[in-house]
Amino acid sequence: MMNQSVNPGKSNVFQPISAAILNEMRQVLSESYLLTDEQERRDYGHDETEDLLYMPEAVAFPANTTEIAALMKICSQNHIPVVVRGAGSGLAGGALPVNGGLVISMKRFDKILSIDERNFQVLVEPGVITEHLQNVLQEKGLFYPPDPSSRGMSFIGGNISTNAGGPKAVKYGVVKDHVLNLEVVLTNGEIIWTGSNTLKNSTGYNLTQLMVGSEGTLGIVTKIVLKLQPYPTKNLLMLVPFKSAESACAAVAAIFQAGVTPSGLEFMERNAIDWAVRYVGETPVPIIESDAAHLLIEVDGFHMDSLLADCETITGVLENYEAGEIFFADDDTTKTALWKLRRNVAHAVKRNSVYKEEDTVVPRAELPALLKVVKDVGEKYGFESVCYGHAGDGNLHVNILRGNLTEDQWNDEVPKGIREIFQFVKSVGGTISGEHGVGLVQRPYLDIVFTQTEMNLMKEIKKVFDPTGILNPGKVLA
Repeated sequence: MMNQSVNPGKSNVFQPISAAILNEMRQVLSESYLLTDEQERRDYGHDETEDLLYMPEAVAFPANTTEIAALMKICSQNHIPVVVRGAGSGLAGGALPVNGGLVISMKRFDKILSIDERNFQVLVEPGVITEHLQNVLQEKGLFYPPDPSSRGMSFIGGNISTNAGGPKAVKYGVVKDHVLNLEVVLTNGEIIWTGSNTLKNSTGYNLTQLMVGSEGTLGIVTKIVLKLQPYPTKNLLMLVPFKSAESACAAVAAIFQAGVTPSGLEFMERNAIDWAVRYVGETPVPIIESDAAHLLIEVDGFHMDSLLADCETITGVLENYEAGEIFFADDDTTKTALWKLRRNVAHAVKRNSVYKEEDTVVPRAELPALLKVVKDVGEKYGFESVCYGHAGDGNLHVNILRGNLTEDQWNDEVPKGIREIFQFVKSVGGTISGEHGVGLVQRPYLDIVFTQTEMNLMKEIKKVFDPTGILNPGKVLA
């Protein structure tokens, strides 16, 4: 049973959705696109964050920007809280309607509007599934690199909301590095474009980048212009075992120091890969009992000779870090199987236990120290963790398992451990979320990474865009 163990406190400034307001909304949407049935609303009260549930009062399915603008005018005039929802794959509670109100689903915004092959750009709606967009572009020899593990279900709009990354971010950057322009509906229903469809723009403040990562608290994105690049035609993939997890982490920085920038560099400690193997049901390579961790390393490009040289350099580096026998994936089937293991770690963990996924990120040379702190803190507070992530970015996902912890341990003691981990992350120049966002569950820890002056600046920005505070209240900022 889901619960509301994270309680931001329900605001008194919002109004419930009355029968009269529902009738206004029905003038914008037909009855079939405005849900009020309790069971149907329940489906939009949770995402992939722990076991949290917050019921919305209604769920709307607009089909175009004009309909969203009309809904926002109604909600603004009546002080109705609004939460915009993508595919529901979030891990920080960013799309949970903690104050009830209206959930606006972007499911019907599912069109790739135009592909500009001359200028390497695509105009897309926010409800397009990330992997679908990538596959359509690949057929034309074009490449949109950001590839979160949830790419098979997550929406482009949701990726923009949290500034998502994924394995290829280490070489190609995160979502913000690929967004040129956004159509946005403001709180009062006005519609703006935030930038221009150009590779350079130093005209005024960068509203586009302000929107990316704002988690639906400043406006509602309805159209997106993304920049593309040629699709790399060659890649090589290797799975590397290590006798210790710390050695695997230490090898990461050394690979870059040797002059190689992989297109993917993923870390999985032993229990992460074991759980993934059990979940998927197969592995293309046997896992040796003494292996404590693995790195999944990919290089890509257009010339095989260059990629082979990169692999040779990487192999030379790994000899100094207790690496075992390197497994090279030499066909697409094997490569797909290895990536399937990595992308299913989170699903495997969730199948076995309720968990908190902390999205820590540090300068990559600090990864070994971070991993040690995580394990030491877990021992101190009595929790088990499964660690994996985008090692090339210094982005370690720490899955803290509920297991047999009591309610008091889960709600009182575990957060103390998380705070200690975050304090270490901050001390080495890192931060508490690399790609999942702040949402609901990271809010209590913002004091670790921001001063009061910095928090006040962000609150003032929020007020400018959302003076009535109805857009995704209770998220990001306290």
